[in-house]
Amino acid sequence: MGCYPKRGPASPFRADHPIAWSACGRPRWAVTSRAQARALASPSAGVLAVNAGSSSVRFAVFDAGAPFVLRLSGKLDRLGLAGAELTASPGHAGPVRISRDRPTALRQLLAWLEDRRVFEAVRVVGHRIVQGMTRTKPERVTARLLADLHSHTAYDPDHLPLEIELMEAIRSRHPRLPQVACFDTAFHRDMPAVARLLPIPWKYGRMGVERYGFHGISYEYLMGELARLDPRAAARGRVILAHLGNGASLAAVKGGRSRDTSMGFTPAAGLVMSTRTGDLDPGLLAFMARRQAMGPAGFERMVNHESGLLGVSGFSSDMRDLLRCEKSRPRAAAAIELFCYQARKWIGAYAAALGGLDTLVFAGGIGENAPEVRARICEGLGFLGVRIDARRNAGNAPVISTRASRVTVRMIRTDEELMIARSAWLLGLRR
Repeated sequence: MGCYPKRGPASPFRADHPIAWSACGRPRWAVTSRAQARALASPSAGVLAVNAGSSSVRFAVFDAGAPFVLRLSGKLDRLGLAGAELTASPGHAGPVRISRDRPTALRQLLAWLEDRRVFEAVRVVGHRIVQGMTRTKPERVTARLLADLHSHTAYDPDHLPLEIELMEAIRSRHPRLPQVACFDTAFHRDMPAVARLLPIPWKYGRMGVERYGFHGISYEYLMGELARLDPRAAARGRVILAHLGNGASLAAVKGGRSRDTSMGFTPAAGLVMSTRTGDLDPGLLAFMARRQAMGPAGFERMVNHESGLLGVSGFSSDMRDLLRCEKSRPRAAAAIELFCYQARKWIGAYAAALGGLDTLVFAGGIGENAPEVRARICEGLGFLGVRIDARRNAGNAPVISTRASRVTVRMIRTDEELMIARSAWLLGLRR
């Protein structure tokens, strides 16, 4: 049983409490001491959650309590590009134009937050860190951690430099404010060895070249919500989580543990995504080098920023645009069909890996808001016992399967910022 907490009807996850981490880094949803309970009751205690992507930064400010209360959220979009802007809600005029120079844009973001006295109101800042290597739980941001992350930027050049830059900027401007790093890879660290292994020479594995998996913060949140809704399914069931958004991945979970996930060494692997290819024939790299004189940087740009729904459709990476145009634009229809086919195929593969399927969860921007996509993905899954109720699905109901369905199909709205805030708050209380 390892060091996992007992889960079940007698001790379910609690979605209205922060996370306590067990010895091996897995979460328990409970307040762990009277001191923490008293701190949670303080209306002035706040936490800032920062979720940096490759070209955007989402942020949210919460009052920490039971439950956490969202006070402010916003996004710095198109970072490093022309037209960069900052939007926020509630009650904040916008959008605010931001410099396309990235260091300047980050300074503008922090100054905007300082003007609103955010850093005076919060007691801890939590960050999403996409590549955590072998880490299994959140950590306080220290000089040692930052130096270690700097040494690993080659493993995630799209995300880590920006994430480090933000942590260092806040540390410089507010040196006494605790910061906590929450790692997107931690959820998958106890995957079976066979699921982490890449079929390349062994020496590269010893360098850390393996399948890590991502979207772990979202998956932790989804499992917490599933445990609140159906403790038995979360603790003992065979569950597939489908986080379908600009970045898209699936995770196969059994007994509360990640058994496999579609993203691998980088977030570019697995499913077709908005601008990422998903899995590719590795021979394509050599072909493009020979025929197009494409070097590593060009290939990486194509794989991450020019492909996926955008590459196939030829005009948009946004599923909403494609759905509106699919009847008049064949390439839009092809992109949607490919996305749904790939997702359906991965679900079938993970049902095999789990030895069956009890619960399927849709989340993410597409998974939560595109009933047409959910329906098309599920159309070919009848052999697994998946039956969708068209009315419930169209209405984005929490459960979209029929009563006769052997598999419970759910739609759960994920919240990475809330998950970051809970984790950061709990660790930030420790001295």
